[in-house]
Amino acid sequence: MPRVCHFTGAKTTSGFICKYRGKAKYLGGIGIKTTSRKKRTFMPNLQNVTTVVDGVILRVKASTRAIRQGLVVKPIKRKFAYTRRIKAGESV
Repeated sequence: MPRVCHFTGAKTTSGFICKYRGKAKYLGGIGIKTTSRKKRTFMPNLQNVTTVVDGVILRVKASTRAIRQGLVVKPIKRKFAYTRRIKAGESV
């Protein structure tokens, strides 16, 4: 399973670590200079979550941002809530 959020599509991105030296101009220096740049990766904070997607209960990877925004709908914990609907002929 790839490292991608099911709801927002957040995935691993790349960037740089920059090291600087010097004193900022507003503090009286001549400005900061970049001394090195190294490649790095930014990983999304993904969690394995049990959720309801299109009426089906699935385990998917969701970013914590998607969970906080309310994009993840968690299923009812008690199973008899679903079995009663199925007996009555309703779709979940």
